[in-house]
Amino acid sequence: MKSVRQAILILSVVLASCSSVRNTTVNTQGMDAYPAYIAKYSDMAVDQMKSYGIPASITLAQGLLESDAGRSSLAVKCNNHFGIKCHSDWTGRKMYHDDDARQECFRCYRDAAESYRDHSLFLVKGSRYQSLFKLDPTDYKGWARGLKAAGYATSPTYADKLIELIERYGLDRYDSKNSVHLKPGQLPHQPLLVNGQRCVRLREGETLKDIAREYSMQFVMLRRFNEVDRKFAPPAGSLVFLERKKSRADREHRTYIVKKDDSLWSVSQQFGIRMKPLVKRNGLSDEHPLTVGMTLSLR
Repeated sequence: MKSVRQAILILSVVLASCSSVRNTTVNTQGMDAYPAYIAKYSDMAVDQMKSYGIPASITLAQGLLESDAGRSSLAVKCNNHFGIKCHSDWTGRKMYHDDDARQECFRCYRDAAESYRDHSLFLVKGSRYQSLFKLDPTDYKGWARGLKAAGYATSPTYADKLIELIERYGLDRYDSKNSVHLKPGQLPHQPLLVNGQRCVRLREGETLKDIAREYSMQFVMLRRFNEVDRKFAPPAGSLVFLERKKSRADREHRTYIVKKDDSLWSVSQQFGIRMKPLVKRNGLSDEHPLTVGMTLSLR
């Protein structure tokens, strides 16, 4: 009997010591929800990868981890899949939730698609994440470690958890979709934000059709976004917009002095403004054309 009691005591000590060790692996309880989440949001992650250059594997892994596969209170009540807090620039709906501190402010979204896009914009616009966009688009380990180093999350095992999820579910297979429509040896474009709109810079030897093919867009829509006809071939270095330009520039660009070789089209591309509002705002016409030295109002 004494030996039995000793065995029970030893086992209790072992179990207690194990429970005090910090868990550094992903919680596997309810893992059936994980494949369902991946199936539901993988296309959304791939779309964000094509638009902003963030590996789909990273977006999916962060979504799984931050939202507990869509089951967290933030995801259910606010469609917030990435744990993004309000910060000073958020003007949308909010939810207060205990996190690193009590009752912190988190962003609320209309749907998951808005959350996924805001996550991309949060990384693209964040100065501390800019080094990540210099990595190879398939380097999910570099991205995971870079996110941790940049302070996306406070957990010391954040990068390890992301990598574990990616490798457990083979999420890196979605990263290859970024190059489905590329020519052999061609690297994907790094999307830019100009006046809040997505665009890429045209390379030497490329055409608008190449851009449309890479981003699985209709050629006619790409021409419409960039206000060009079928015969016009933008020169290398031109910005090519992947969505409709705005009617005015951002607050940082109120006016512009026309330089030699500028055209109405080149100015509109440079600042992401549609030509018609630009013409109307500045009273341009055949009688009052664009001239060198003219100060254009951009807003």
